[in-house]
Amino acid sequence: MPVKSVKVVELFGGIGAIRKAFIKAKIPYEVLDYVEIDKNAVKSYNALYNEKYEPQSVCDYHLPKEHIDVLMHGSPCQDFSRIGEKKGGEKGSGTRSSLLFETIRIIEEANEKPEWVIWENVKGVLDKNMRDSFFYYIEEMERLGYETKYKILNAMDFGVPQKRERIFAVSHYGKNPFSFEDLQKKKTPKLNNFLEKDVMNRYGDIFLVKQPSMLKMLEDPNSKPNFQGRLKIIKDFCYTISTKQMRIPNAGILPIGGGKYRYLTERECWKLMGFADEDVDKALKVHPRRKGCTSSILYKQAGNSIVVNVLEAIVKELVVP
Repeated sequence: MPVKSVKVVELFGGIGAIRKAFIKAKIPYEVLDYVEIDKNAVKSYNALYNEKYEPQSVCDYHLPKEHIDVLMHGSPCQDFSRIGEKKGGEKGSGTRSSLLFETIRIIEEANEKPEWVIWENVKGVLDKNMRDSFFYYIEEMERLGYETKYKILNAMDFGVPQKRERIFAVSHYGKNPFSFEDLQKKKTPKLNNFLEKDVMNRYGDIFLVKQPSMLKMLEDPNSKPNFQGRLKIIKDFCYTISTKQMRIPNAGILPIGGGKYRYLTERECWKLMGFADEDVDKALKVHPRRKGCTSSILYKQAGNSIVVNVLEAIVKELVVP
């Protein structure tokens, strides 16, 4: 990618994974607009990047009337998720995941079509009862003049010890020169490199696994406790970080000796999504923990984000004139 200031618009922007990807890739960029309805995510985004955005919805939103190199939209995944309600994302259905079609409207009404459009979501969009919405999205993008290439990518292949598989659709206005095969892969480091030291001494027992249903499952894996989530003990890598790490620790739990286990901390979850310690410090400053409690806000923001390292590899391969 030539050295120039890449013009970016972030829809469903969250905590700015695409922006962080440009920063880590050392590619000059300019965010023309950022759209996010969650007030807490906006608060964190503003803290991370020294901005002053207000929460706003993608509904009735219109793009800036200037050239846009990259439009990023990571629309809600809950209704596509295999662990969610599986309501799907059919256009006009009113589900959160159907908001992806607001992007189609936004592009269609644009003064000038964005050069590149990147969409990320759970791989469940390719499940038998969900795929129609996904391929309809591809068809709609084609109708608007875009050629789309897509692939399921695992964060484990991009220098992050998190087994997180997501589908990425990269669309280009006109013939698409992008190739997923050209993405630069990185060796997976050990999970220990992302973990905080002396967690129990520093924070007390707030990250300790205490729920009786979880403890019963750990003591007897063949038991049938009330807890219905996935509970895996992790060592070299974690699993998909979810929005409710304490209630549903899909990422896994860590053994700390003496038959005890702890959850990943908010800081660890953010780092496993590709963010830095300084980002967590800024987020904690605007969303401080209550005494003796973890931050459900920071867990949610990590789980809803996109792994920065994967986006970094993608933006490095975009051809921006």
